[in-house]
Amino acid sequence: MGGGGVGGTGGDAGSGTGGAGGAGGDSGLLMSSAGSGGAGGFGLVGGAGGAGGNAGLLGCGGIGGAGGYGTFAVTGGTGGAGGAGGKGGQLIGIGGAGGAGGQGDVQGGDGGNGGIATLIGDGGNGGNGGIGPTPVTGGKHGTGGAGGLLLGLNGIDGLP
Repeated sequence: MGGGGVGGTGGDAGSGTGGAGGAGGDSGLLMSSAGSGGAGGFGLVGGAGGAGGNAGLLGCGGIGGAGGYGTFAVTGGTGGAGGAGGKGGQLIGIGGAGGAGGQGDVQGGDGGNGGIATLIGDGGNGGNGGIGPTPVTGGKHGTGGAGGLLLGLNGIDGLP
């Protein structure tokens, strides 16, 4: 019956890559939501967000963590990728939303994909792409997760 724990935040790096966010914990079998992924840490390359946990039989998938911020450097400044959303419950439950890509001073990070629903439920929405210095350098958006096989809508794609 218990919900999954939230993943920890990735550590910041003065130079180098920020730490990756921890994955969210999977939920118990019935009636509980999985934990969200932790956010990625700050760095020349932002850390990736952690994936959301998966739900058991009934429950919602965890939300993916946001990618970390990438600071400016000659070869750095890339935002971290958003974590993927967790899978919805095996019988009923929506997929978790994908995490947003991190902002980057050179290149935005990609958004995470939404989690799928299994039998009944909607797929999770994809995460938005991270902001870059120009529209062309923004991160790619995440795609929405597939809806349940019996009943459910596909998740909405994130924004670029």
